[in-house]
Amino acid sequence: MKIISAKCIISAVGPDQYPDTGYPEIAMLGRSNVGKSSLINSLCARRALARTSGRPGKTQTINYFAINEQLYLVDLPGYGYAATSKGKHREWGEFITNYLRDRDMLALIVHLIDLRHEPMKNDKNASAWLMRLNIPYVIVGTKADKISRGKRPAHIAAIRKGLMLPAHVPSLIYSSETGEGRNELWQHIRSVLSKQE
Repeated sequence: MKIISAKCIISAVGPDQYPDTGYPEIAMLGRSNVGKSSLINSLCARRALARTSGRPGKTQTINYFAINEQLYLVDLPGYGYAATSKGKHREWGEFITNYLRDRDMLALIVHLIDLRHEPMKNDKNASAWLMRLNIPYVIVGTKADKISRGKRPAHIAAIRKGLMLPAHVPSLIYSSETGEGRNELWQHIRSVLSKQE
């Protein structure tokens, strides 16, 4: 996909701040250190569109990025960072859950899992919950450049098995460092959006 324009519109802290333009929304969900911001930057061919940090859990808002004035990529707060207080965990959990459950413009959920590791308990919990929503979603194994090419199919297969994914849920491999998987993910996003028009 050719990116003509990509810009951060708002860092929302509640539904009253969500955009009302009617653009479809593609939400990025995953653990705090899985590489959501890096993936957004890679998808948009921008180095610093979404802020990345070496400190997990920095994203505490729902960040909206307008792409070509046609759709939003939505960076959700990460889950699973142990240093966050229990109260903040609950608050973020409700924040994310309410968005995913209630947002009418949500067209696709991109669930990011670190390709190097089998899914953790909170990855499994998130995936099980997503299965109960009537919203398309795709699993993306990130940091593919850290795994040799020959071993990647086994790693994505282990993720699918660990999450007990139904056959109809697609899974892709992605590297924000090399751009591998970028075209495939954009193709999947366009396919989902075309079915909803």
